[in-house]
Amino acid sequence: MMLNQQERAVKALEQRARRMAKSIGLTAIKSRKGVGGIANLGGFMIVNPFLNMAEAGYCFELSAEDVIAYCAEA
Repeated sequence: MMLNQQERAVKALEQRARRMAKSIGLTAIKSRKGVGGIANLGGFMIVNPFLNMAEAGYCFELSAEDVIAYCAEA
């Protein structure tokens, strides 16, 4: 099944966010359940894998652009 151009662009942006987080030693995790309540807003969370603690996006509220900006500042 072919993805349309907009879906490809979104997936590419999400992959870029994950790569940027990985380049500074963090992990960008996207919610798999989507919007599901007050503690899950369907976006990304940035996790420090060595401490096993969230650094940003505690309720999965970050967009891919937010993850990229966070990683660029760190």
